Amino acid sequence: VQLQASGGGVVQSGESLTLSCAASRSISSINRMGWYRQARGKERELVASMVSSGSTTYSDSVKERFTISRDNAKNTLLLQMNSLKPEDTAVYYCNARVVLGFIRDYWGQGTLVTVSS
Repeated sequence: VQLQASGGGVVQSGESLTLSCAASRSISSINRMGWYRQARGKERELVASMVSSGSTTYSDSVKERFTISRDNAKNTLLLQMNSLKPEDTAVYYCNARVVLGFIRDYWGQGTLVTVSS
């Protein structure tokens, strides 16, 4: 699976941004799709994920502000980010996790989100 993330940019605190992740194949059957982020000097963390059934999970830091969704017709994963805070500044990565007896992770190239105060 090849993943192409886009949509990052510079926004003011409190503004919104939507990230997109275009996949090279159908994503509806992929075990789990997710968005990770990595801030400078910190470890990469999972902020939102969606399993093939459509169930979603969010980290506490983004819950009720971020929404993960997918457009199966366009093989695209989205991350709607509202009420952005300076601490949301990070490189955001799209991830596809395929489980076929073993786990294999696929990654997009990352897109930078900068939130200024």
